[in-house]
Amino acid sequence: MAWSCNATVQLGGMLLALFGWLSSCVTTVVPLWKNLNLDLNELEIWNMGLWQVCIIQEEGAMECKAHESFLALPPDLRVSRILMCLSNGLGFLGFVLSGLGLDCWKTCEEKPGLKKRLLLSGGAAFGTSGIMTLIPVSWVAYNTVLEFWDETVPDIVPRWEFGEATFLGWFAGFFLAAGGLLLIYTTCLRRTETPSAPAALCRQRAEMQGPAGTSPWSHHSHPKNADLVI
Repeated sequence: MAWSCNATVQLGGMLLALFGWLSSCVTTVVPLWKNLNLDLNELEIWNMGLWQVCIIQEEGAMECKAHESFLALPPDLRVSRILMCLSNGLGFLGFVLSGLGLDCWKTCEEKPGLKKRLLLSGGAAFGTSGIMTLIPVSWVAYNTVLEFWDETVPDIVPRWEFGEATFLGWFAGFFLAAGGLLLIYTTCLRRTETPSAPAALCRQRAEMQGPAGTSPWSHHSHPKNADLVI
């Protein structure tokens, strides 16, 4: 029962991490980190991401243009692009390591210590991936708030606001971290193991024998020779 509960928690952690990793990958590629509505032309919506800027018009047409240079990006977008790519790579590595360490897989069953280390490493990779997702998303959101409430900028100038990818990135980082913590937690659970049949049989034979290694019936199985004389 303990092993079954442990395996269930492991699968739950893997599902959380999978949802977080997929959400993190989507957050990395979509141009929805920032939104901008122009007061002069309300029919156009500007969206900015880590890789490109898109303009969505009223009739549904969308035009996208990639950022001209990586070095020309603001510092928060440059660092975010690097951290998000590293986060996605760590998430994939976490799946490989954790998959090999799951109890429901039959790999490395003869090496329980190795499976435990693999599962622990996979959980740590997921947790690190979640943190590396939360940092850039929170940094971009913080700068967006500062620029929105900057009093030195005239009110007529349009302000960038939060995009949908910002909220998706927060959820992705949370689920990655939660899945990694669950996998690490399962490595600390005690696993009750029943003794094997040969070991139990040997223990039973040892208990049946006396303290000196002789059978308890040895003193009564053969009468002395003197008792045989009539």
